Amino acid sequence: MTKAVVSVADYLSLINHALRTIPSEGAVIEGEIVDFKISQGKWVMFDLKDEKAEAKICCFMTTFQLNVPLASGARVHVSGYPKVAEKWGKLSFNVQTVELVGEGALGKAYAALKAKLADEGLFDAARKRPMPRFPRRIGLITSGEAAAYGDFLRILGNRWSGVTVLHAPVHVQGQYAVGEILAAFAQFDAMALDERPDVIVLTRGGGALEDLHAFNDEAVARAVFRSRVPVVVGVGHERDESLCDFVADVRASTPSNAAERVVPDRREMLRTLAYAAERMASRLEHDLARRASIVERTVSVFDRIVAQTLRRVNELERVLAGLDPARVLSRGYAIVRSGGRIVKRSFDAPSGSVLAIALAQGTLDAVVTPCASQDKLL
Repeated sequence: MTKAVVSVADYLSLINHALRTIPSEGAVIEGEIVDFKISQGKWVMFDLKDEKAEAKICCFMTTFQLNVPLASGARVHVSGYPKVAEKWGKLSFNVQTVELVGEGALGKAYAALKAKLADEGLFDAARKRPMPRFPRRIGLITSGEAAAYGDFLRILGNRWSGVTVLHAPVHVQGQYAVGEILAAFAQFDAMALDERPDVIVLTRGGGALEDLHAFNDEAVARAVFRSRVPVVVGVGHERDESLCDFVADVRASTPSNAAERVVPDRREMLRTLAYAAERMASRLEHDLARRASIVERTVSVFDRIVAQTLRRVNELERVLAGLDPARVLSRGYAIVRSGGRIVKRSFDAPSGSVLAIALAQGTLDAVVTPCASQDKLL
């Protein structure tokens, strides 16, 4: 009997065809993850180990299929199909879906991813952005059918008004949650600057750890981190926490508290404005009184200066009056000029000089005659 000759690739293709006939859609494999690693940011590889027997399966998937935080030691259910890789001739299990099993596994995976994101600086307080004081537009990512949606809008309306809420309806748990939340962030980030919300609120009600898996998803946490606008995350009740809480710029304890964190209380604002107006009026009154006192003191000083100046002017008037030639002439003195110059000495006007004599009333002209002795004039 002649045997068919086939290539290695064709033979592996036959094997893979046979492997695909193994029923896998209705069955899942349970095991513990070991040697978990991500290559080039998109290829996920790990071994699935059986706890009771020394058996393991090499598993392969992409990061796009990864919707839960995985780490070595986590117990999971995986579904998919087996395949022999043509390049290496190695049997592996191509994972299509994966689910964490048990609170212990969820908690371990959560702790591992939390430590990873913290090491990368996603939780650092220094990078958190301040909230706008009076937002005009708020992006709301939550389920429109959840109580969280109604609570948020009710508290928002009670506290403030005139705010536009851009609601992006999403599932907050289940297989569609992660993809829809990521799409909502992408939608807000793609908006024009004048249309983009001033702040984004990601919120939902409380639940068990497995119910919050979308808020503990690595891709969602990174979307919160990369958001172009500040993000407030309010998940569940006060005791609940998620990785998105730690990445968010502001962490709110509940959906209602998220509304309280994004807008001010109008009543408190009115009280603040009234107090500020009262303080301004008081300061203005005090300032006016202070300035009036300054003006009063200035006027008083000016009055004293004017009064002192008038006493000094009077003295100068008396001095000047005493020096007035007319007053001297009125006492019988005269002013004698010769050639336009005042004569002070007898020899300034020799015999024959024509003199102009100014009296208290009128003037006289005279001619100097010889005089035997000046002593005779005295």
